[in-house]
Amino acid sequence: MATIAVIAPGAMGSAIAARLHGNGARILTVLAGRSAATIARAQESGMEGVEETALAEADLILSIVPPAEAANLAIRLSPLLAAAVRKPVYVDCNALNVVTKRGVAAVIGQAGAPFIDAAIIGAPPKSGERGPRFYVSGDNLSASVALREMGLDVRPVEGGVGAASALKMSYAGINKGLTALAAVMVLAAGRAGAAHALYAELAESEPELLARFSRVLPDMVPKAYRWVAEMDEIASFLENDDGGRLMFDGAGRVYERLSAECDGDEVGQLKAFAAAAERP
Repeated sequence: MATIAVIAPGAMGSAIAARLHGNGARILTVLAGRSAATIARAQESGMEGVEETALAEADLILSIVPPAEAANLAIRLSPLLAAAVRKPVYVDCNALNVVTKRGVAAVIGQAGAPFIDAAIIGAPPKSGERGPRFYVSGDNLSASVALREMGLDVRPVEGGVGAASALKMSYAGINKGLTALAAVMVLAAGRAGAAHALYAELAESEPELLARFSRVLPDMVPKAYRWVAEMDEIASFLENDDGGRLMFDGAGRVYERLSAECDGDEVGQLKAFAAAAERP
């Protein structure tokens, strides 16, 4: 039975843990300082709360944290990995730009542990569904076979460490960048009194886009705070493209503003636009 550490037990981490546990893995995590809701979710997913030092006993460590926390987690765990006689494989699954991901790999490499660059594309796993896609790249991907055998849709990407992250940055840039663009233009139309006209024109000329916006705009609101750092990572990924970098720096500020106002006027306008699009 494989022992896999999953850090941390958020929505994605706990869902992946549940799938791995359901296919025979022992799942470790750290629950110190976590809320009662998080602890309950972890326990329901089959995760065992342990001291951080015990993570080095795992066969693999999956880092699934907000992008801004990924590098600090690697730095914090590196002494444990350096001291371990049998090194766990460190799998960084976070939405990081290529330079940041390679920096994390360097920290883990200095501790003597194998490293896999991973990128998760899709929603958290659900019973009866294959996804999400779990793209992996690196010099040695043999450890990822165990993840495939335990129910994850693992897909190798050629190109070494950074290749999976480049795919994630590019896909998220298109997917979440389009959502930011829609939010900005819907709100701009509303300020100018043209929201109804915009809706009507989209319904006539771009019904597929309108249907998409009806799904993604309300779904984005509770996640916007998490997407701020991801947009900043994409902006860094585009460091040699001045226009592209500014575009995603702006998307980050849009998500920052929407996350700060929660149920404010702008969020209400986006939800109203999406609700109108849902009606026949």
